[in-house]
Parts: sequence; C-alpha cells; structure tokens
Amino acid sequence: MEKESSAPHFIAYKRTKPSFNSILEESNSLNDLYQERRSCRYFSSEKVEKEVIENLIRIAASAPSGAHKQPWYFVAISDPILKKKIREAAEKEERAFYEGRASDEWLKDLKPIGTDAKKEFLETAPWLIVVFKRSYDVSPQGEKAKNYYVNESVGIASGFLISAIHHLGLSTLTHTPSPMNFLSEILERPVEEKPFLLLPVGYASADAQVPDLQRKGLNDTSDFR
Repeated sequence: MEKESSAPHFIAYKRTKPSFNSILEESNSLNDLYQERRSCRYFSSEKVEKEVIENLIRIAASAPSGAHKQPWYFVAISDPILKKKIREAAEKEERAFYEGRASDEWLKDLKPIGTDAKKEFLETAPWLIVVFKRSYDVSPQGEKAKNYYVNESVGIASGFLISAIHHLGLSTLTHTPSPMNFLSEILERPVEEKPFLLLPVGYASADAQVPDLQRKGLNDTSDFR
C-alpha cells in the first residue's frame, strides 16, 4: 500500500479585481468612511435581517488564524428573553466594576466617554453577537486538539466583523464586561470556549450621540522608513 503523501495541497489564488479607477482615490474614500466609525451606545430597534448577520459572521470567519485552526465561535442572539438575561448579568458585573473593582485612575480615564453600569443597548439593539475563543478543539471521540495564537486570531476575526458592520452602515460597540463567564452559562457553551467580546449590532438611533473625542494622528501612530 502506498504511503499517503503529506505534501500540502495548493490551489490557484483568485482575487476579484476591484472596479474602482484609482486605488489612491479609493483609499481616500475608504479612509473617510472608517474615520466615521464610532462606538455607539444608542440603538434603534429597527429590524436587521438574519441573513445580514449570517454574512457578517461569514466575513469574520474568513480571517487568518494560527495554523488555520479557526479558534472562534459566534453566537448571534435576537431572542428578547436571552437579551434581557444578558443585560441583567452584564449590569451586575458592571455595577461591581464601577463601585469597587475599577481604580480611581481607570474611572478618571472613562469619565470623558460618559459610561456607567447601565447597558440598555443590550436589549434595544436587534442583535447581539458574542464572540467566543476556543482554547482547544474537541473531536467527536472526545480527543483534544491544541489551537495556536488564539487571542491574536480571534482578535483579527473580531476586527473583520467590526469593520464589516460599519461598512454596511450599521453600528456596534465593543462591550467587554469583566468577568464575562455569565455569557458561557446563559448561552450554554462548552468549557473549551471562553467569551472574548460582546457586540450589539443594529442601526444607530436617530438621536444617537457619541463623545467628542479625537484620534491620534498618523505621525503619532506610525513610522515610515
């Protein structure tokens, strides 16, 4: 019997050619679009189709990952009862944070953003997407398989997701109550998965406001050599 080859299998790299005339002009337009991205805490209850959320997750899952292990799992929630449970659990952790866990320095840094323990957006937004990281995979036979660069891989996938949400004209907020174990419990996720990020997704409300903040400029965040 011939030994099975362990050589990697490659296919042709196919890339759809963009339709724009100038890559510089397109990069300017894209920069303008992404400079509008803000963390939004005020959502409309306007419906977002499930198929849109499915495509957003497909986009997120196209991200690169260590050894192509794809150590992520996404749970999308529109059920009002589940959203209410998540809000109640999140606000419990947030009250503990603002009333004792957070240092004075941390609270001072948060003051210009105007955040507090109230998280209405967890019920108002039509969808919540919870991103889980998988420290290892488990086969149907119960065998464990290690994943690599888990935080980095899931972080990149989350960046894809946030970018795609903004690109569609929707809004989101990177919500990370600490600890987030309640998400595993409420959503009944296996032990190999840990909550990484909670994203409300929907349209911003007509009266939504965001803090008047300035981003660091190119000279403060990069170096060209």
